[in-house]
Amino acid sequence: MASISPSLLSLLLFARVSALIVAVLVLIWALSYKSSFHPRSHSQEDLIYAVLHPLLMVIGFILISGEAILVHRWLPGSRNSKKSVHLCLQGVALASGVFGIWTKFHGEDGIVANFFSLHSWMGLICISLFAFQWLMGFLSFWHRGEVRTIRVRILPWHVFVGLYTYGLAVVTAETGLLEKLTFLQTKGIVLKHCTESMVVNSLGIGLALLCGIVILAAVLPKHQTPQSKIMYSNGKCSSS
Repeated sequence: MASISPSLLSLLLFARVSALIVAVLVLIWALSYKSSFHPRSHSQEDLIYAVLHPLLMVIGFILISGEAILVHRWLPGSRNSKKSVHLCLQGVALASGVFGIWTKFHGEDGIVANFFSLHSWMGLICISLFAFQWLMGFLSFWHRGEVRTIRVRILPWHVFVGLYTYGLAVVTAETGLLEKLTFLQTKGIVLKHCTESMVVNSLGIGLALLCGIVILAAVLPKHQTPQSKIMYSNGKCSSS
């Protein structure tokens, strides 16, 4: 009888630890260095929106969507229950991503000013792909009128687009960290050799590590089958 692969169990545990570290780092950065997020404004409202952006995009969007991917790997129960939890978690991640982008547009710079960086372009592409993926997943896997053969055809593309979008979200976050840290260091607000720089760099490494673990756990076989024992008798090979 097939059993859960020990390597998969280790990856799932490592993914949770990595996600926890990433969450702690982004909370430390957002709550301990609030002045770095909107140094040009003295408005408390602008500061709150600026701090909410990384919290919603990292914890609400990336971490929750990563957990939704891992649901199929660890959650016990029927396939319908797994798909239901997966869909709900992805819905929460989508709502967090949309609200996170809205907080960025709500600042004093306005909407147009946020369309001139690679980070913003990638973010809009990522959230659009994610919304399309969520809608297609809902229609393909939860609409009772769908034919099973259509769902089977869509499944590989659903998995590919899902993992690609998750990876793109992490890369987008990395460009945002680089953009923010470069701006702060260029303006002399943050030194290159200081605690805040170390926190941001560690956050970037943690996100890259988490991305690799989640994707590997998603593609790794879930079960291991007992290996056949090879026995040799009379110069012939037989298995049992």
